[in-house]
Amino acid sequence: MLKQRVITAIVLLAILLPALFYPSPEPFCAVVLLLIAAGGWEWGKLNGLGQGMSLVLAGVCLALCGASWWAGLLQQQLTWLWILAGSAWVLAGAWLIRSGVPGWPRVPKAVRLVGGIAVLCVAWLAAAQARIAGINFLLSILLLVWVADIFAYFAGRALGLRWTRVKLAPAISPGKSWEGVWGGMAGVVLVALAWVWADAHWQSAVPSFYSVLASRGLWLMLLAVLFMAAMSVVGDLVESLIKRSVGVKDSSGLLPGHGGVLDRVDALLPTLPLALMLTSLPTA
Repeated sequence: MLKQRVITAIVLLAILLPALFYPSPEPFCAVVLLLIAAGGWEWGKLNGLGQGMSLVLAGVCLALCGASWWAGLLQQQLTWLWILAGSAWVLAGAWLIRSGVPGWPRVPKAVRLVGGIAVLCVAWLAAAQARIAGINFLLSILLLVWVADIFAYFAGRALGLRWTRVKLAPAISPGKSWEGVWGGMAGVVLVALAWVWADAHWQSAVPSFYSVLASRGLWLMLLAVLFMAAMSVVGDLVESLIKRSVGVKDSSGLLPGHGGVLDRVDALLPTLPLALMLTSLPTA
């Protein structure tokens, strides 16, 4: 299992890193678009569609994202879209988690399918715009999610096993604890402060997500990264809830040793559009 995970990770990095650091953003946008289409296929399978209709759903993702690319949306200010997507994630995420695993089947299938495709397409658009803004900006968002996850894992194990372990949502994801959440939030605060200092010290030509917010006030930046860390947990819990409702461990087997595409990007689905929302809102 570990060997599979390592091999898959190496292959993914060999594809993603050259695309990410290529001078123009087009290769990265294209690679992520293929991943989003794979996520669309997984979404169809998770919602009971057959192989053919799931492939159609993947094609819909490709068509919608491709059309937005062709229409020039990647270069446009889409504050209204980020506000709408961010609000929807906060409200729908809270409702889904509150309803728990039994609540998911009560959502009409058509709503689930359309909502999932919308989430995937908006996430792709946000990732593409973040890459166009600059590699430093995009990486700062990605690292926020990864650091929150890593710190949550180690804090949950260290603090939870040594003292107490208060379950976050035992019916949805038994392995998650509140200790892990606090540890993840502490981690993103440390990374944010360090990144703002590094941007200033090396006079980065492209500001990070943290520096954009810090320019409006340090406390605003700290609140924003804590909010983002919390929403990354929401994204993770929502996908876990859906898989538990369907009765599967992974969204697919596309990434041997890692599960599916949705398993790898679940925390990024809410945080990417939220990052664009927070940085595009006009200052007072």
